[in-house]
This record gives sequence, structure tokens and C-alpha cells, in this order.
Amino acid sequence: MQSQSFTQSNWLRSYYFARAIFSIAWVAGAILFNGQPGLTAFLLVIYPAWDALANLVDARVNGGLRTNSSQALNVVVSTITALAVIVAVSNSMYAVLAVFGAWAILSGLLQLNTGARRWRYHSAQWPMILSGVQSALAGGFMISRSLGTVAPTILDIAPYAGFGAFYFLLSAIWLVVAAYRKANA
Repeated sequence: MQSQSFTQSNWLRSYYFARAIFSIAWVAGAILFNGQPGLTAFLLVIYPAWDALANLVDARVNGGLRTNSSQALNVVVSTITALAVIVAVSNSMYAVLAVFGAWAILSGLLQLNTGARRWRYHSAQWPMILSGVQSALAGGFMISRSLGTVAPTILDIAPYAGFGAFYFLLSAIWLVVAAYRKANA
């Protein structure tokens, strides 16, 4: 059991680092390619698609989709979101922001659930729980902005991704420190 816990902690550390690196790269791309329609559209679609893939892989590594129902649902929600973004991009950035807002609420609540469930077995889940709550709140903000008069851009979504990167990085570092302390205890 301890070996399995060690393996899962190593997995989570690598997973959280990968999620942080992707989000940092995505934010950099959003800043660099803002105003370039094709690249912006690609970034907007790839973000929820990556989330779906990441949740799928993580759930499979940690007991499968049946064991991780919140992640299984997040895979479905994020996949549908990626498809909805494809449609929304051809409509307007207002529509894109509304889709991202709805996704942020749903995926945030699902991440909150995953973090709370993992709390019993792994350290470093409090940033995931906070991230889930903040994601849901950010989703409400994005929806309100999608109803406004100021034309949104990808830069309205970049802070959401940036905070996600921060929380994933914080969790990864927390797991590194916890492993170090445990090894030296």
C-alpha cells in the first residue's frame, strides 16, 4: 500500500507540473497571439481539449474512470466545451467567453470534488480545492463579461489559465516538499 501511495504521489507531482507548464505556455501563447484569429482560435479550442485529456489520463492512472467519477464527468464536460468553442469562435468572442465561463463553473466544481476526495490520501489538495472554487467564481465573472459591451479577447481568459497554473505549480511543489520531508524523517 505504501508503494502504491508513493507511486501515486509521484504521478500527481508530475501531473501537476505538466498541467502548470501547459497553462503557463498557454498564457504566453494568448499574450503573443492575441489578435491573430487562427492562432487564437487554436488556443481557445486546445485549452479545454487538453483539460479533457489530462483528466482522462489522471483518472486512468488513479483507478479508472469509474473510480474517479468527477474526473470522468470532467472529461465529458471539457470535450463538449472544446466542441462548443469551435462553434462559438465562428460566432463571436462574446460567445466564446460565455462558453468558457460555463465550463469554468462546471470544471471548477468537478475539480473541487476531485480535490476533496483525494484529500484523504494525498497531501497538496488544498490548492486544488481552492482552484476549483476560484474557477467557479471566475466562470461567473466570464459570463458577466460576455454580456457586457466591451469586446472580449483571449486576454480575458488568460488570467483564469494563469491562476490554474499557479495552483497546479503550488500543488506540485507541495508534493515535492512533502516527499523530501518524508524521506528525511
